[in-house]
Amino acid sequence: MKKILVLLLLVIETFAQQKTENVFIITTDGFRWQEVFGGMDSALLNKKEFVRNKDRLKTTFGSDNLEERRKKLLPFFWNTIAREGQLYGNRWHNNKVNVMNPYWFSYPGYNEILTGYADDKVNSNDKKQNENITVLEFLNQQKGLKGKVAAYATWDCFPYIINEQRSGITVNSGKELVEGKTTDKEEMLNEIQSNYPSLASDRHDFVTYYLAKEYIKKNDPKVFFLSFDETDEFAHEAKYDEYLFAANTVDKFIGDLWKYCQSNPKYKDKTTFIITTDHGRGDKNKSQWTSHGQKVSDCYQIWFAVIGPDTPALGEIKTEGQLFQNQIAKTAAKFLGFDFQNGKEIGKEISTVMK
Repeated sequence: MKKILVLLLLVIETFAQQKTENVFIITTDGFRWQEVFGGMDSALLNKKEFVRNKDRLKTTFGSDNLEERRKKLLPFFWNTIAREGQLYGNRWHNNKVNVMNPYWFSYPGYNEILTGYADDKVNSNDKKQNENITVLEFLNQQKGLKGKVAAYATWDCFPYIINEQRSGITVNSGKELVEGKTTDKEEMLNEIQSNYPSLASDRHDFVTYYLAKEYIKKNDPKVFFLSFDETDEFAHEAKYDEYLFAANTVDKFIGDLWKYCQSNPKYKDKTTFIITTDHGRGDKNKSQWTSHGQKVSDCYQIWFAVIGPDTPALGEIKTEGQLFQNQIAKTAAKFLGFDFQNGKEIGKEISTVMK
């Protein structure tokens, strides 16, 4: 009995010491670990079929020094997360993050991120209601979080991935306008979205971001999912210039959101960001970097980053290790003191990202 009481007290003490009260899960679609940890890829830079303005890319993102090169591409990642948080997935150091699902494309990847379960039945990008319960839906059912969970995304499949109908979670995606009582900024972004369609994704990532930021300012969500798409779409179009600039822009958005959270007493020193991607891209055959899926090698290789008050500042993890995409959902819930379960055999939480 005494042992049970001691264990219970230790659990209570652990949660009492945790500072995270809000969790933001942020993704950028199909963004390779090679650019995260290495910056601009010189092999792709020198392929005329992928690059429109080589000199511009070299001036903006180029350097003979790897660390300087990746800082140019992702300044928030390498000036802030690398100093205050943790980054996983640099396979040049044998630090590996893999997807568990066998398909290596978007819906299966996002299902795995959000449900912790690599479901073999989720095998297409079709707009089908997800039978699996996401960590967002689970958290929305917990005391103190009901109605404080939301998602904004560029890709219009997310209402199905999150199962907006069943979960009751606010999901804004694709060409969906903000309705009801709107701010002036939301009205302007609605107008931009209606009159300035994206030629790559379902809408421009900048529209997704600034609509999401307005929602956060108005509603103070405690759990928020934010997903960008243009990195993947520009890659599919074989536009390495635009792929890099899209990634650089996403980095700026994440940095801006972090700055907002640190300036707001409701979020300052109480918020954890988990940042990742749904799948990798081809690398061994450089002509395949535009693609992903089972027939393209290396697309199971991903990365993730964490920054927040409960995450030790270990920076880039250079030790040999193996983590999986299906561990993110349970980890997100653990930051808030909850044991995520959804009736499936899901991935375990990642203990190294918590004190």
